[in-house]
Amino acid sequence: MEKILFVCLGNICRSPMAEGLFKQKVKQAELEQSIFTYSAATSSWEAGNPPHHGTQKILREKNISTDGMRSTQITKEDFETYDLIIGMDDNNVKELKRIAPVTTHDKIHLFLSIVAGKETMEVPDPYYTGDFQQTFDLVDEGTNAWLEKVKERLT
Repeated sequence: MEKILFVCLGNICRSPMAEGLFKQKVKQAELEQSIFTYSAATSSWEAGNPPHHGTQKILREKNISTDGMRSTQITKEDFETYDLIIGMDDNNVKELKRIAPVTTHDKIHLFLSIVAGKETMEVPDPYYTGDFQQTFDLVDEGTNAWLEKVKERLT
């Protein structure tokens, strides 16, 4: 089983959006028994809170549930548990590498790093930009690429 963890600063906007959308794509690909997906925060600021209302709204429009999602801060154990740890922006990746055991740094990736032409691009935080559609579009594109990558890893 491949275990994928999406990470952003507060785990209320981008990473739960990625978690929900990726889970939907995994289900559509009938890979639920092979891929586990979750999300977390680098900070504890929003711990226990549900996804931002903007994230909930855009996911609801796409028939993606946020039921049961709550902000959770990443733990040291997560670096051993997950196969891929995907940060939504450069600051997330830097923070992940700061707190991760050195032996797990190869698991940490920038979210759009596998999208052709967007390898160094960050996913903007809609908490600050207010543009949940832009974030959703990038998350949609990125989750497509990550699903293909994970499928390759499964074979």
